[in-house]
Amino acid sequence: MTERRRPAADDQAPASPQRRTLFKAIGAATAATAGAPLLTGCSSKDAPDSANNLSFDEIPHRLDFQHHVPEGYSADRVLSWGDPLEAFAGAFVPTKLTAAEQARRFGYNNDFIAYLPLHDEAGPGQGDMHITSDNSEHGLLCVNHEYTQPHLMFSGYTEDSANRGTSAEHVAIEQQACGHTIVEVEKTPDGWRPVQGSAYNRRISLTTEMELVGPAAGDTRLVTNADASGRKVHGTVGNCAGGKTPWGTVLIAEEGFGGAFQGDPDNIADEVEARNHHAFGIAEDNRNWGDYDRRFDITHEPNEPNRFGWMVEFDPYDPESIPRKLTTLGRFEHEGFTLVSKPGQPIVAYGGDDDEHQFVYRFVSKGIYRPGESAHNRDLLTEGTLFAGRFDEGGNGEWLPLTFGEGPLTELNGFRNQADVLIDCRRAAKLLGATPMDRPEDVETNPVNDCTYVMLTKNKKREAGEENAANPRARNTAGHVLEIVPPGIQGGQRDHASNRFSWNTFLLGGNPNAEDPRERGAYGQTSPGAISRHGWFTNPDNVAFDQLGNMWIATDGCESFGFHDGLWAMATEGELRAAPKHFFGCPEGGEICGPEFTPDGKTLFVAVQHPADADRSTFDEPLHRWPDNDPNLPPRPSVLAIRRDDGGPVGS
Repeated sequence: MTERRRPAADDQAPASPQRRTLFKAIGAATAATAGAPLLTGCSSKDAPDSANNLSFDEIPHRLDFQHHVPEGYSADRVLSWGDPLEAFAGAFVPTKLTAAEQARRFGYNNDFIAYLPLHDEAGPGQGDMHITSDNSEHGLLCVNHEYTQPHLMFSGYTEDSANRGTSAEHVAIEQQACGHTIVEVEKTPDGWRPVQGSAYNRRISLTTEMELVGPAAGDTRLVTNADASGRKVHGTVGNCAGGKTPWGTVLIAEEGFGGAFQGDPDNIADEVEARNHHAFGIAEDNRNWGDYDRRFDITHEPNEPNRFGWMVEFDPYDPESIPRKLTTLGRFEHEGFTLVSKPGQPIVAYGGDDDEHQFVYRFVSKGIYRPGESAHNRDLLTEGTLFAGRFDEGGNGEWLPLTFGEGPLTELNGFRNQADVLIDCRRAAKLLGATPMDRPEDVETNPVNDCTYVMLTKNKKREAGEENAANPRARNTAGHVLEIVPPGIQGGQRDHASNRFSWNTFLLGGNPNAEDPRERGAYGQTSPGAISRHGWFTNPDNVAFDQLGNMWIATDGCESFGFHDGLWAMATEGELRAAPKHFFGCPEGGEICGPEFTPDGKTLFVAVQHPADADRSTFDEPLHRWPDNDPNLPPRPSVLAIRRDDGGPVGS
């Protein structure tokens, strides 16, 4: 959750009275990155002319109770917490909500969004037909629900009392409000709308049956009283970002799962599991779900947390399919995993562990990707090698394999087998010498220049003297973005499967005119004055790319700098490389998540999470009631569909 700070008196970040040129800001930041300059990077013959790109009128920094888009754009509200998925389910009345009702309605705190087109002549279970479609006006929205906030969902709570005092009824509702929603949507003359009663509509929650697959499945550390096989688990939680596959499935992350479990790890007899549980913040004073659902109390089920912290794959085109937890992709606080898929080559997936001093990961499949062969491709993420990234001085790097029996990953260091390496992925990566990062969040590859970008949100825990080339600032409050450049191979393609790469600092978040050089932002090879006083941002979190390869960054933490979180767009090449323009702003207390374009680029879906999340804001007395502004409804997390009023591509 974001730390909150009240804005400046004029609701905007103040401009410096003596504006420094951007080149001076870049010079100071570049010196700090120890040989990984901002002025070098990826290039592509397909890149657009950045000087004539992203022509929308920038919106200002502000902080109020509404969302904001540029002039000439509209934002349709598609879904909000409590909206029915079934036909004739009735209006949302939060004071009468039950667990059974929540299971039929859109969940809470929407995060990652995936749009998957629907083929007009195919139905549920016919995924092979749907994945050939580029339908940009009729498809499925697949939306994560990261976590619940009882003090904003139910009457009678404060944020403090909700942590330990929720009732059995409210815990049951929360467990149904977590997870994921699949809902059919279509573009109408009046904007985007959900299709209530669609056969595709589905809720995935903490009671949904799932299976564990891959090297750790069936291991003794995954066995519980309810599952002697170590292969069956109910539900998913902490679902942050995710990814899509070219064979029509969706990947969703399990990030902050530790907060769902209660109990003192030091009371666990097994020292290995005690250390493991401490690493993920499991504590006696965590949420009290375990009082009513014993599997969330580690004193009753010490292995249950090991069945969370994975990436989950499911088929949105088949509502009867069973989701799979992919142990090949490691267990940690996943922000997400996104794929690079090239015919005849292994699948490569990139992801981050969203915590301070944690690592960037890459997975390379054992088999190769074969377009159109879904039965073959669906096994690609179940067998392969996971790597952790080492970012060296001077802009070079190496992917280090997390393989049992190699290097320090042996019985001498407490690893019995590959299952241990994957369950204790963080410890394995640290032993290998991977680079501890400033909260690695979304990691995605630009489809135009084929380079990969790492969002590093912040790290207030990095002390002076702990800086490294890829994380150059102590107490990094504003975050930064790295660019990974895989080596090129014949034909101009980049070899994402190579264990070597180069990297550079794409940008440093923060105000380019800040007096303190440690807090000064830097935004690439731009001319002086190219960035307006509203163009700079902090705390990059999620990222998306449009058809031209422009980068769209969603933020989580700008309110600490006096203005709203939102969405900033920028070119990745050319004269205005890494020069952001401000496109979208959240209502106060809200965080923007999951930016997702339709195939034609004419709709941009965004998720506004935890609106009105501020000090002393509760269900009974919220800071505001966005998006309904209805005295009978609390603030509701919601998905918006942004489109240009003239029907053109978003941003251009």
